[in-house]
Amino acid sequence: MSDPSSTTLPPLLQAGAPPRQGPDAPTWSETLTRLRYRYWPDHWVGEILSKRWTETAIPVILLLAVLIASGQLLPNFYSMAVLADTLRQAGEVGFVVLGLALVMIVGGIDLSVGSIFALTNFSALMMMHVLKWPVPAAVLGTLVTGALLGGINGVLIGYLRLRAFLTTLITLIIFRSLYEILSLRYSTEIAGNLPDSAWWDFLGGGTFLEIPSVAWVYAVVAIAGHLMLTRLRWGWHVMAIGGSRRSAYNCGIAVRRTVALSYVGSGVLTAVGGCFFASRLATAGADIGVGMEVLVLTAAVLGGISLGGGRGSVTKALVGTLVVLLITNGLTSLSAPGGVTRMVLAGILIAAAAIDVRWLKNRHRIISKVYVSPTYLRLPAAPDCSAQAHSAWAVNNKLRDVELIGLGRIEAPEDVILDRDNHLYAGSRHGDIIRFKAPDYQEMEVFAHIGGQPLGMAFDRDWNLLVCVGGMGLYKVTPQREVHCVTDETNRSWASINDDSRLRLADDLDIAPDGRIFFSEATTRYEMHEWPVDGLEARGNGRIVCHDPRDGSTRTLLRGLKFPNGISVASDGQSILFAETWGCCVKRYWFDGPRQGQVEVVLDNLPGYPDNINLASDGHYWMALVGMRAPAYDLAMRMPGFRRRMAKRVPVDEWLFPNINTGCVLKFSERGEVLETLWDLGGENHPMITSMREHRGYLYLGGISNNRIGRYKLPDAKADFAHYEQRWEQH
Repeated sequence: MSDPSSTTLPPLLQAGAPPRQGPDAPTWSETLTRLRYRYWPDHWVGEILSKRWTETAIPVILLLAVLIASGQLLPNFYSMAVLADTLRQAGEVGFVVLGLALVMIVGGIDLSVGSIFALTNFSALMMMHVLKWPVPAAVLGTLVTGALLGGINGVLIGYLRLRAFLTTLITLIIFRSLYEILSLRYSTEIAGNLPDSAWWDFLGGGTFLEIPSVAWVYAVVAIAGHLMLTRLRWGWHVMAIGGSRRSAYNCGIAVRRTVALSYVGSGVLTAVGGCFFASRLATAGADIGVGMEVLVLTAAVLGGISLGGGRGSVTKALVGTLVVLLITNGLTSLSAPGGVTRMVLAGILIAAAAIDVRWLKNRHRIISKVYVSPTYLRLPAAPDCSAQAHSAWAVNNKLRDVELIGLGRIEAPEDVILDRDNHLYAGSRHGDIIRFKAPDYQEMEVFAHIGGQPLGMAFDRDWNLLVCVGGMGLYKVTPQREVHCVTDETNRSWASINDDSRLRLADDLDIAPDGRIFFSEATTRYEMHEWPVDGLEARGNGRIVCHDPRDGSTRTLLRGLKFPNGISVASDGQSILFAETWGCCVKRYWFDGPRQGQVEVVLDNLPGYPDNINLASDGHYWMALVGMRAPAYDLAMRMPGFRRRMAKRVPVDEWLFPNINTGCVLKFSERGEVLETLWDLGGENHPMITSMREHRGYLYLGGISNNRIGRYKLPDAKADFAHYEQRWEQH
């Protein structure tokens, strides 16, 4: 490791560099630990479990297993005739499952679907066989019948707010009794009058491209249902009500009407299945729809439709339908008694319901335990910072008596910046950019409201204020105080399970002479309030991103960085300096010129955790140390297992943590020389300095945990220096 006080240029980062020798060299045990946590992708477990698609993946795997088993046990299972018959049955039952899924997503249940299926089957047969209606009129009449039956449940449950389970259990009995009365009266007449209609026959047994007609209709309805649930407002309302009915009501959603319409939709979808069933079998037997509620409920729950509401999809309903239908058909083909089939379905339903309830209750706790995945990080012994140290790191109390601006009137000014009129700007945790007016900075106002936590800031050539906003991306505030989103996403890494195209924690930025904006994103795994967890991992979840306003493009330049933070364009205009907070180092990246794409270490083995970097009036750079290293914490960084157990068993506010009670600002050169340090040992004024900005002879200090801005008089500084005013005049 290079000595921070050395005047020699540190070597380029190289893959496969020789290991350190001497007392700081890792042991074989540590080497194995480092290799294990570097190459074994255990952090993928939490990322995979956190994805909603994993809830569908498990039923899909089960479906594939059932398909393979069916092919092995049943003769001619993969023949077109058998597959067509399976698709035909799946389509008819699938419509009923879709209807029940809609009701379950909105937070209800419908045990009367079997009776509604039987009544709509009877309605279709009555209209076609007895009343001799044309096919379109009979189909429409059947759908209206299903809507009316579902509407009865909807009114009772949605508007009168009766219990869904008890209500649909009662309507199951009523509808079944009505069906038995009507079928007894008209079954002979229905059986003796077969309609002569090619369209009706096509509905029941027709195919197109060797695929049954019911499968084509089901595909169209399924696509429409998917779009409704995921893209349309009514579908969002259904999801919201199922997730939390009270919250949905407080948001202004028409809860009662939406619930009632969901039951109407369930009745219509059940009627579609009943219509196809009637056209295929033309029977009104006494056993039609008996036990169907268990079949479709098992299919819905097994597919992943939550009994608690708020979670589900068309894909889950389809997968569950196929699994249950294949199992029941397979048992029937193997001559299993009906009781065995019902017992198997009941067992599957109990198991699926138990898993659903337990997973729904413990999902976040389980994911939180496996998602946090610390890795191995070994840092050398920190430099000596004692008052007796013969180096620039020797502690002092220069920041003890700085002037305070806005004490108690601003919260979390992570970064500070001044314009050409000497007005002072800082972010606030309330989502505002606060402006303190020169010359005394006593008068303050809200310059702009953004909504998220403003972090790093910079002025462009037109004096637009560019701001990194935690959780939102990169924003621009014009001199007229208009707020515009510059970019909130970048290109996605296909090697990442997480969708890292969205900017989670854009942190600090600077602007190149040609207008390109370079900014750091500290972590792609965690949100802003979870930054201590990223520090616990020390995995390298951050990146450097470039936005080019000339063509509006945003792309990632560097990945795998340990909480990249400060950004400053170097003197050559072809490279940037950036800090890696958890790596305790500063690096340089060339984005143009003959060394384009290369990375070089500028400062290594810092005694604290670096944050924002800004230009000094003498051509060097100021940098804040957001916290100081401690031997115990450095040791914990070499013990990933210990940190994992700590994350699981100890509350966040009791974690082993860096010392953030000592503020420090340092000045360094591009050659890696530490030229000066400014300390606040007692932490009375700025215990957690995250930024500093030199302007006209003063150094302005910000801190995300502070409620004030500091101003320190710099001896021998250039009284006319203004960072961005000087930059844009030179270019």
